[in-house]
Amino acid sequence: AGAAMDSAAFASLVSKAEAGARDLLFLVGGHEGLPPEWKPKADILLSLSPMTFPHELARAMLAEQIYRAFTTLRGHPYPR
Repeated sequence: AGAAMDSAAFASLVSKAEAGARDLLFLVGGHEGLPPEWKPKADILLSLSPMTFPHELARAMLAEQIYRAFTTLRGHPYPR
């Protein structure tokens, strides 16, 4: 399981990575997850929810959070 964070904390994470000129790479595992040897190589492991979702839905949820983060960081209002 990864770190749980709200949308504001996620936007802060994206902002810090962007300011440090780091590439952001998000991986969403399939129904069996990611290979165990990949986890130690990650800078951070995130959890979208303590509940279980299909990986296709998890990708859509992550894309929405990335969009929300960049929208917020650029000063645009995000409809709720």
